Amino acid sequence: MHRSLLLATLTLFPVLIFARDLESKPADPYFARYEGWKAPQPSALLLKKGDRLAICGDSITEQKMYSLLMEAYLTACLPELEVTCRQYGWSGEQAGGFLRRMKNDVLRFKPTIATTCYGMNDHRYEPYKEEIGTEYRKNQTAVVEVFKQAGVRVVLGSPGTISTVPGWVKNTSGTWEDLNNSLCKLRNIDIEIAEAKGEHFADVFWPMLQASFTAEQKYGQEFDVAGDDGVHPGWAGQVIMASAFLHALGIDGRIGTLTVDMAAGKAQADAGHTVRGFANGKLDVTSARWPFCAAPGPLDKDNSIRAGMALCQFDERFNRLVLKVSGLTAAKATITWGKETKTFTREQLAAGINLAAEFQTNPFSDSFTGLWDAVRQKQEFETKQIKQIFHGAEGKKDMEAAVAATEKERAPLAEAIRASLRPVEHSVVIAPVP
Repeated sequence: MHRSLLLATLTLFPVLIFARDLESKPADPYFARYEGWKAPQPSALLLKKGDRLAICGDSITEQKMYSLLMEAYLTACLPELEVTCRQYGWSGEQAGGFLRRMKNDVLRFKPTIATTCYGMNDHRYEPYKEEIGTEYRKNQTAVVEVFKQAGVRVVLGSPGTISTVPGWVKNTSGTWEDLNNSLCKLRNIDIEIAEAKGEHFADVFWPMLQASFTAEQKYGQEFDVAGDDGVHPGWAGQVIMASAFLHALGIDGRIGTLTVDMAAGKAQADAGHTVRGFANGKLDVTSARWPFCAAPGPLDKDNSIRAGMALCQFDERFNRLVLKVSGLTAAKATITWGKETKTFTREQLAAGINLAAEFQTNPFSDSFTGLWDAVRQKQEFETKQIKQIFHGAEGKKDMEAAVAATEKERAPLAEAIRASLRPVEHSVVIAPVP
């Protein structure tokens, strides 16, 4: 081979070996600097019955928002899995800090699966440097290895996005776009680690980046997916974060299907829903599985759960309680579910309508609110348990006594969640429009 050709081949060969497929992105300049590796996709449901889920991260986790969304969803929408959760958020934490407290704070409770969300503090609010990436890779890899040694399955979450240089950063040499690009590079490192260790990856960064662009185009710059301070998301951004983890856990979002044949006068249900009776267009159902219920809210405000659900298509992806109606002779029919009534065409009903999306206030709403409050109270105590007691005077004096006392206090909070989860009896009324 000619020497020049050989050199060219050797020069190109490593590029060919390590070239990665990139996430597709719009041609808009907003995305120009970001080269996100194609995220690996879950192949099946990762959760197992009886899993104990540890939700780990920095101050964004300690906000107890995406963790609350996740726990409420897993409890209500997949009750048959009997998954229990603990959240371990710690403000200002980097992956290395979490590594040092894993055994004491997390592993003692024997989780079977864990999600992590680090990188925001690890990137030091600086433009990317190799030393930052090297340190992050070392600590994230060690976190995964410690979990694996304890038999814990891992979902390695990427950092999210920022939208400004935060006010507490006094010295940085870059713009917020430079810092955001640094977070993107840490995201790519997380993919590399997850693949190398045979674990799962949750892409928080790329969906937030896309949603930020979409929201700004639709609602203006006042809508900030990354939150008021540009770092800590409000409810809209937190829904996108929760969705990233639900997706990584392999959740397919099917809550159940109610099938009605008006001509034959028959009805059936599946996936935790039982038909108690069907006559004269009234379908009576008992549901062990609940849809995810958020109160109605504006779509153009970044602190609205409903805004986040719309941006990430939450109902379509994770919240499908479908009603299918065949045998209608009328061109339209009204559907009454709870206190609301809506009209749909025969074709819409034959294809199936998503009750959870169409009826934001529904027969599950009050029960879901009770569950939500119970989960919130438990997670609030978990922050106190770890940060104030385990790492406070009581823990320093006698850790095992502190653990025993706080677990006794936590037990009724966990029981309140279980007690709030009861089958819901409800009715769907189908009335042909003359």
